[in-house]
Amino acid sequence: MQKIKTALLSYGMSGKVFHAPFLAIHPGFELLGSWERSKKLIQEDYPEVISYPTLESILQDESIDLVVVNTPVGTHFEYAKKVLLAGKHAIVEKAFTTTVAEAKELAALAKEKNLKLSVFQNRRWDSDFKTVKKIVSEKVLGEIVEAEFHFDRYNPNLSPKQHKETANSGAGILKDLGPHLIDQALFLFGLPNAVFADIRITREHSLVDDYLDILLYYLDFRVRLKAGFFVREAIPSYIVHGKKGSFLKLRGDVQEDNLKLGMKPNLMNWGTESDENQGLLHTEINGTIIKEKVPTLQGNYYDFFEGVYQSIVNNKTEPVTAIDGANVMQIIELAIQSSEQAKALNL
Repeated sequence: MQKIKTALLSYGMSGKVFHAPFLAIHPGFELLGSWERSKKLIQEDYPEVISYPTLESILQDESIDLVVVNTPVGTHFEYAKKVLLAGKHAIVEKAFTTTVAEAKELAALAKEKNLKLSVFQNRRWDSDFKTVKKIVSEKVLGEIVEAEFHFDRYNPNLSPKQHKETANSGAGILKDLGPHLIDQALFLFGLPNAVFADIRITREHSLVDDYLDILLYYLDFRVRLKAGFFVREAIPSYIVHGKKGSFLKLRGDVQEDNLKLGMKPNLMNWGTESDENQGLLHTEINGTIIKEKVPTLQGNYYDFFEGVYQSIVNNKTEPVTAIDGANVMQIIELAIQSSEQAKALNL
């Protein structure tokens, strides 16, 4: 099996939790190391890898095939561009960039260089969302009337990570949790016709947006996306209503929590939710009203990395393309304008 030699641009939470464990278990990848600025931690978990002292040392290493750009959002465009110009494939964390123009420039550069560029929208492989997608795809709710996706938390405190709380082009909930919700909506329903948004600051002393309410206008239905830090008692995170019935699903994916505990992913029972978080389907099928729990599909971020591997080795389409990333940025830019103007705006 061909090995894709890979380096990370950071070994903080995202490198340690979301990337290295899956690169380590996938037989098609070889994790060579990570750029580490001050703390040298990656060799504690992977003694055989390199702690690269600079970005240039990664760019100049001709053995590296793929680079994961998992640094703060404001650096994504600069670093991803350098990676592509160095002739290496790239995975870029969300939010892909800070503007649509940056996203389109990276997409064009990757195409020009015949390189693969994928956006790490891992929440497509969450167990809860995969189950929602199955329900929508099977059309058991009839014609969709409305859907509502939430990413709610209760945490009034500011993040200790300065780059997340300092007013800059990459900070705020719209570019942190927003890309997850927007990507899932676009993945299910495609681009909307118009967008209305209310983006606010609700936490005391916050300098960045921490509340979002985005309404996506489609021809015959609407999709609402919400996230905030003052939801102590959360409602179901996925609510889909059709002309025949409804599906309600709690956010129940266990992967992030398990990874933070140091658990190693596998291909057997990884990403298996508790039965108590099963979704509720209440609909009409073949003239019969049913109201029942729906078993949750297994989640596994491994499938994203398998998609990246296939895209590089067998020239398949990336699991999340640069155009997908640009589309998310288009909704984000329009949401900002809509919130400022207090009106719905057409794409």
